[in-house]
Amino acid sequence: MPQTALSYHADFLAHDTGPGHPECALRLETIHERLDRRHILEQTLLLTPEPASLEHIGAHHTANHIKQIAQLASANELVALTPDTIGSPATYQTARLATGAVLQAIDVVMAKRAANAFCAVRPPGHHAEYNQVMGFCFFNNIGIAARYLQKKYQIGKVAIIDWDVHHGNGTQHSFEEDASVFFFSIHQSPHYPGSGAHWEKGRGPGQGFTLNVPVAAGHGNSEYIKIFREELRPALDVFKPDFILLSAGFDAHRDDPLGNIQLTEKGYEMLTREVLQMARDYCCGRLVSVLEGGYAFEATAASVEAHLQVLMNPQD
Repeated sequence: MPQTALSYHADFLAHDTGPGHPECALRLETIHERLDRRHILEQTLLLTPEPASLEHIGAHHTANHIKQIAQLASANELVALTPDTIGSPATYQTARLATGAVLQAIDVVMAKRAANAFCAVRPPGHHAEYNQVMGFCFFNNIGIAARYLQKKYQIGKVAIIDWDVHHGNGTQHSFEEDASVFFFSIHQSPHYPGSGAHWEKGRGPGQGFTLNVPVAAGHGNSEYIKIFREELRPALDVFKPDFILLSAGFDAHRDDPLGNIQLTEKGYEMLTREVLQMARDYCCGRLVSVLEGGYAFEATAASVEAHLQVLMNPQD
């Protein structure tokens, strides 16, 4: 059995965000080219995803939200759904494909065809609210995946770890009243989208199941590792997840134009080891990682490689 499954599809490139937009096809092309050149692809179980069903997407998003994105298919030009969230005629199908990739990766891990998985997808998802596109995101891939795990596989407790440089507002808001989903986000603050304060810990029955760690610009590898060990690990010791989903944004890299955090490829390698060990300790290694941000293309590709090397070779 290959240790790691990798989901990718050339159709992810069809989502057009217009000239000069940071969330463009080139970011994914650069990742794929590097993984191919460095012989990473051939060491994984390569998955060819299909679009997620409307039933699965509708378990997380409203009908009006889905309809708004579906209408892009009949547009004959780029459409700004928000000032920074640009859609094109291919966006609806591409967004469904991205979500489908994550659900397929879950199926593969649950079937023990691979121990873990990484989904190299676009558009990203963690800013998408249940009823609102936002921050380059259309469907909340991670959020839909959590509900899919619970409904299809009766997974009791899901932990979502988000290390993107931006707070995963859409994911938090979807689960902040839900004690069955633990959400952790480490993110630069103050920074877009302005949410994710340390005092945001969930509401009602979900109180205490959200852990936000906003950090100042300039934080780097050592500070992040300390937070994962001293804040995230004790919280998961209590929660004891049955599956871990990772919103893997690589825009906390020191070279990224949309953030001011100082992580390096080595830092992402170290963080991956921490998360993978948590998955092995709590839930038999069951981990699906999903690409979110990352806009310094070469640095993102190198960080993804470092991430995959740990997933594929956990003993090294």
